[in-house]
Amino acid sequence: MTLFRTFWAICLGLASVSGASAQTLYFSAIPDEDETALVERFSKVAEYLGAQLGVDVEYVPVKDYPAAVTAFRNDQVQLAWFGGLTGVQARLLTPGSRAIAQGTEDQAFVTYFIANESTGLVEGGEFPTAAQGMSFTFGAQTSTSGRLMPDYFIRQATGQAPDEFFSDVAFSGDHSQTLRLVASGAYQVGALNFAVYDQAVAKGVPEIETAHIIWRTPSYPDYNWTIRGDVDERWGEGFADRVQAALVGMTDPELLAAFPREGFVPAANEDYAPIEDVARELDLLE
Repeated sequence: MTLFRTFWAICLGLASVSGASAQTLYFSAIPDEDETALVERFSKVAEYLGAQLGVDVEYVPVKDYPAAVTAFRNDQVQLAWFGGLTGVQARLLTPGSRAIAQGTEDQAFVTYFIANESTGLVEGGEFPTAAQGMSFTFGAQTSTSGRLMPDYFIRQATGQAPDEFFSDVAFSGDHSQTLRLVASGAYQVGALNFAVYDQAVAKGVPEIETAHIIWRTPSYPDYNWTIRGDVDERWGEGFADRVQAALVGMTDPELLAAFPREGFVPAANEDYAPIEDVARELDLLE
């Protein structure tokens, strides 16, 4: 009888482990570039994480920044690559969740202000006050590098809200679109993620010929991997730490170039306190 019970205990234990490992870990990312580019980037990351963690991992694309936060809150995804602001929003809406990794560059991220060459504006060390009265575009409305921090720096430098300082203010939706709009002259000035612009330069895209950097902001913390607090209950004790280790251990140049990042380092919720403070000051948190 003892052997019989032991046999079934082992079987049930194996079934439990099998059931946990059979669950799919879903992750998403803020759509800061074209969807085609994002799918290509993150499908490879899903393969890497699956191999490292021994579970099925699937990338889930979302239509915009708020959708990424909603998917995380509603448990449609358990892991997400957020910007600084969206990460703060997601963690506030999902108790127990935590930032676990950030890019090496995300410890001191910057925004580029760019201008169409027809404006005559050139790069300088101070905020470009000569852009006053020109048309301007942010990126997505809840983008850290494309809206939150440039909005903050505009107010700090000019004492005015963006729609007071500029003649017309728009939201392009993503960094790539900001670059296109400024390059085409649809908007004279814009603000975008430095990494997207630098990557465009590296690829030699035509937009950089007519859209030039005019100012680089002070640094701030930005993108981060955030994970839900209940993942250990599903995949076993220490699973969140294993995900963190897999991300920090990502060394494949092809995977890192897709972000683009030189590497990943551990992160914690406290690292993003400055972002939360600015978001509250600008009334961008519920």
